[in-house]
Amino acid sequence: MDGDFRQHFVREQANPKAHAALVLNADFRPLSYYPLSLWPWQEAVKAVFLDRVNILAEYDEVVRSPSMEMRMPSVVVLKDYVKPQKRVAFTRFNLFLRDEFCCQYCGATGDLTFEHVVPRARGGVTSWENVVAACSRCNLRKGSKSLRQSGMALRKTPRQPGVEEMRNQGRKFPPGYLHESWMDFLYWDAELDA
Repeated sequence: MDGDFRQHFVREQANPKAHAALVLNADFRPLSYYPLSLWPWQEAVKAVFLDRVNILAEYDEVVRSPSMEMRMPSVVVLKDYVKPQKRVAFTRFNLFLRDEFCCQYCGATGDLTFEHVVPRARGGVTSWENVVAACSRCNLRKGSKSLRQSGMALRKTPRQPGVEEMRNQGRKFPPGYLHESWMDFLYWDAELDA
């Protein structure tokens, strides 16, 4: 894996007590990429004792009880496969993820809201095919006008995304913190050595 990639995303954890565990499905893929499937260390330890997961990697830190001691899990894999959802929920977050967190009119990445391409005042519905991410400036500029009346154009036609498409979108946006032990299990668009 590319060294610059690791240096850019792998950092010291802001809250050392957090020690989140990366959760992998039984096929060794993260349950989700965005948000990344993480459990607090307490949930990971509980799952180990309930025999629901296997530990693949551990932190150096130890958790103790009166009768035992164990290293905190860093990466766990579910023993039972969890079927991925068959459809993507229509939520504000998923809409922004589909549109890569940028305005579909000007490409800006800040101050995003959602915008109806065919305004609701003109019979437009709230659906994947009619709602896009837009910055406040473009949203105000378009208002309740049609695209033609506003003189604006979409960067891409809105449509309902598939589950695999959204998983791949999520891989483009790794969280600000990735523990070194997780890197072997996260396939972030890195080129493989030939």
